[in-house]
Amino acid sequence: MAVDAVIIGLGYVGLPLAQEASKAGMHVLGFDINQGVVDALNAGTSHIDDLSDADIAEMVDLGFRATTDETEIAEAGVAVICVPTPLSQDGGPDLRAVESAVDAVARNLKPGTLVVLESTTYPGTTDEVVRPKLEEHGLVAGQDFHLAFSPERIDPGNEQFGAKNTPKVVGGHSPECTEAAAAFYGRFVDTVVRAKGTREAETAKLLENTYRHINIALVNEMTRFCHELGIDLWDVIDAAKSKPFGFQAFYPGPGVGGHCIPIDPNYLSHNVRARLGYPFRFVELAQEINSGMPAYVVHRAQDILNDLGKPLKNSVVLLLGVTYKPNIADQRESPAVPLARQLVSKGAQVRYHDPHVSHWGALGDAAGRVEDAAAGVAEADLTILVQNHRDYDVDALAAGAQAFFDTRGVAAAGEKVSRL
Repeated sequence: MAVDAVIIGLGYVGLPLAQEASKAGMHVLGFDINQGVVDALNAGTSHIDDLSDADIAEMVDLGFRATTDETEIAEAGVAVICVPTPLSQDGGPDLRAVESAVDAVARNLKPGTLVVLESTTYPGTTDEVVRPKLEEHGLVAGQDFHLAFSPERIDPGNEQFGAKNTPKVVGGHSPECTEAAAAFYGRFVDTVVRAKGTREAETAKLLENTYRHINIALVNEMTRFCHELGIDLWDVIDAAKSKPFGFQAFYPGPGVGGHCIPIDPNYLSHNVRARLGYPFRFVELAQEINSGMPAYVVHRAQDILNDLGKPLKNSVVLLLGVTYKPNIADQRESPAVPLARQLVSKGAQVRYHDPHVSHWGALGDAAGRVEDAAAGVAEADLTILVQNHRDYDVDALAAGAQAFFDTRGVAAAGEKVSRL
C-alpha cells in the first residue's frame, strides 16, 4: 500500500497530526529515531498526554505504523518534519534535530514529494537551512518537489482545540508549494490559512507566542506593585475582562513554562540581534520579568513565614503541582524547577505533590514526593500552589494548611491564604 504521508518526529506534535491524517483515511507512516517509542506505538502504547493507548491502537487499526528505517521515507508522497527545536547555548534555536531530519528526507527525496517543516524556528530557516539540504542531490524546490512551512499549534491538554479544529497556517516556497501544502492539510484540518511565504508563516508562530509572553510579563510586573499597594490584581483582571472589546485577560503566575512561551520569543529576539544588530526590547524585557517570578515567589514565601515567626531556613515547603500547565504530565521548562532550586538554596526543606508526576528528577533527592496531598499540606509549614490541577480541592487543601500561598488565584479568601 502506498504511503500518503510520513510524519518525522512522533512526539506531542507529530502524533496528533498522524492521528487526524489516519482518521481521514490516509495511510500514515511515522518515523522516529527512538526505537523504544517506535516499538511502543506499534504495540498500541502512547507516550504523550493527549493521546491514550486506545487512540494509538485505533491508529494502528487504521494502518498507521512507526519505523526507525529512514529508507521508508521514500515511499511517502508527503514528508512532515515535527522534531524539537530547543534553545541553544547562545539563545537561538538548536537546529540539530531539524538538520538531521532534513538530511534523512534529502537522502530519500523523489520528484513530486511535498516536504513540510512544522518545527518552530526563526524566520528564514525553511529557505536558508532546509531548502539547500534538500537540493543537494539535484532536485529543485518549487520545480521538482514542493516545500512549505506550517507552524505547529498544538496546545497539550487543551480539550477544546486539537489538530483538526485549530486553523493551520501554511506558507510555501512558491505559490504552487503553498497550494500543495494547503491541499494536504485540507484533507484532515477544518481550516487552512495561506500565508504569503515561508518566512511569513515562520514569523506568525513567533508573533503568537511573543504576544502571550509580553502580556504575561505585563501582569507579572503588575502583581508586584499591586501587592505593595494592597490592590487585588485578580479582581482587577476580572473587572477589566468584562469589557467586550479591546482587552484579553492574562494572569500572573510563578513563571512561564512549556515548549513555546519561554522559548519561541527568544528565537525572534536572537534573530533580530544576529541579523540587524539591535535588541528586540519587548521580548528581552518580558524574558527578564517572567524569569524573575520564581525568585519573587520565594521572596513572598519568606515574608509569609516571617509573619508566622518562622524562618524559611529549615521550614518544610510543599509545592503542589510541578508540571508546566494543569492536568498534564509535561514538565518542560516548568517554573517549579527554578522555584524549588531557590527554596533549597535558602535552606528550605522542599516537598512536592503532583498527581501526574510519580518521580520528579529535577532536584534529585533534594525534593521528596508526598503521596497524599492533604497529609502533606497539614505537615508543611507553607504550601505553595504552583499548578492548579483539577484533582486538587484547593479550598479544602488551603483550609488544612498551616499557611497557603496561592500563585494561581483560585483559592477562596481566608486567614491562611495569601495570593500572588
